[in-house]
Amino acid sequence: MKKYAYIRVSSKDQNIDRQVLAMEGIGLVKKQMIIDYQTGKDFNRQNYRKLVKKLKD
Repeated sequence: MKKYAYIRVSSKDQNIDRQVLAMEGIGLVKKQMIIDYQTGKDFNRQNYRKLVKKLKD
């Protein structure tokens, strides 16, 4: 089974480091992490859509 992590912050000013460290702590590597820098109100986020597509394939 493939594993992915979805990491999102609302703006580029916010920091993803804690989320990345937490995912590394459970054994994931960067290429398994899908990262978006957009508001959570909009599901049209580019990398979110890529993740959904990966999960459907």
